[in-house]
Amino acid sequence: MPNPSRLRAAALTVTAMLLFSALAGCGDDSKDGDLTAQKLSWKDCPAPSQAEGGGDAPSPLPNGDEWQCATMKAPLDWNDPKGDTIKIALIRAKASGAESKRIGSLVFNFGGPGGSGVTALPAFGADYAALRTRYDLVSFDPRGVGRSAGVKCENDQQLDQYFQQDATPDDAAERAKLLDNTKQFNAACEKNSKKMLPHVRTTDAARDMDLMRRVLGDDKLHYFGISYGTELGGVYAHLFPRNVGRAVFDAVVDPTQTPEQGSLGQAKGFQLALDNFADDCTSKVEDCPIGDTAQDVKARIATLLKDLESKPIPGILPRELTQTAATNGIAQALYSKDFWEYLTEGLQEAYAGDGKILMLLSDSMNGRSSNGEYSNISAANVAINCADDKPRYTPAYVEGKLPEFRAVSALFGDFLAWGMVNCTDWPVAGAADHPDVAAPGAAPILVVGNTGDPATPYAGARRMVDALGKGVGVELTYKGQGHGAYDSKNKCVQSAVNTYLLDGKVPPAGTVCS
Repeated sequence: MPNPSRLRAAALTVTAMLLFSALAGCGDDSKDGDLTAQKLSWKDCPAPSQAEGGGDAPSPLPNGDEWQCATMKAPLDWNDPKGDTIKIALIRAKASGAESKRIGSLVFNFGGPGGSGVTALPAFGADYAALRTRYDLVSFDPRGVGRSAGVKCENDQQLDQYFQQDATPDDAAERAKLLDNTKQFNAACEKNSKKMLPHVRTTDAARDMDLMRRVLGDDKLHYFGISYGTELGGVYAHLFPRNVGRAVFDAVVDPTQTPEQGSLGQAKGFQLALDNFADDCTSKVEDCPIGDTAQDVKARIATLLKDLESKPIPGILPRELTQTAATNGIAQALYSKDFWEYLTEGLQEAYAGDGKILMLLSDSMNGRSSNGEYSNISAANVAINCADDKPRYTPAYVEGKLPEFRAVSALFGDFLAWGMVNCTDWPVAGAADHPDVAAPGAAPILVVGNTGDPATPYAGARRMVDALGKGVGVELTYKGQGHGAYDSKNKCVQSAVNTYLLDGKVPPAGTVCS
């Protein structure tokens, strides 16, 4: 089932939005003809579709400017560029500064895979006000996501059941049920989205971005990729090294790892974040309400999860908080230090028999809104990952790996290991063991790693730098907590990123911000 393993490199900016706000969407027809010559028709943005998360149209920017939306036509199959087309949903905020100072468009991907950039960019647009002085800020729903020919799998009622299942089976019966539920989910994806499933690989999205670059009128792609967006950016740089402009990768996916290695790395990462959360709670002047020591905090969480396996507690009625939902909610809260207070409160309430807050956090991870409707983030996430990832892990293989996963995280080990079976019965073959991001000849790419990142562990930043090739990747380290660095508001990180994107000055390799 989708969990942090399947939401590999899920951007905090995408999953957290469903917890706190409902955001925007867009859609508009572009003209027929040569796809590279198409003209975008920018209009006011409508309210987002349910596949994008639902909610209201985006509020105006702080200076009163409106967000604008359009659609771009792209080939369904990049091997047949003159064949059927799909529509890619785009959103932009035009540059706020003088036209003479404008550099071009700055394209964002906030991660997932499966996150809607059309909803994410307005939610965090104010954070990029400095960049907007010289760029049009642009984002999009990648193919298979939201309004861009979004993948459909199970319906809302089926997903409620799917996310309640036991994702950490302890015996043969539980294992059989998990595998059967996974097979049913994958079969629903094939039934409802068969035409799209072979065409949602990251390489396809990268080619869409190069078409987007041309349609936007830019000689180079200026790019800001977060979480999975760094993988997409790396694949783009590999395919189109000479077209790379000024680019920043933040919350970096390790491009050298197989899905198994990535899941094991996340188990370590989420355990580190949990350790840091427990240390933070118990080191404050006031008493920590969920434990006397860091070890006590973690022991009480382990006991809660064990108890929930056999006796769930009331959650968001009529649903109950299960062991899986609680684990998912805890993982969601560890994406940002800003969420730690919600995790503390959620645990307090769960110990008292109320699972609402942890379930709300879990719903956020899974793309469920308060009205019981799901975005397509989970469906798109599985479809893109399974199209990208060649390995297909059997249940027997996963069982053999459980000791290794448990050794790095007693809490998250089983949860992340069993997530590896999601692609076992997938109808489309995976492309490769890991993405190719080698980009000789590309312009410098600023690669920002966060030492406390749970979802994209810090070591991935150095490996991305090495994989991009000599003279391309430039590493910057942020000694902080949470998923990503720029949106932490750290002045050192933001200054380095802004200086590169606005002035073209790359910080010295090895720069450290804290």
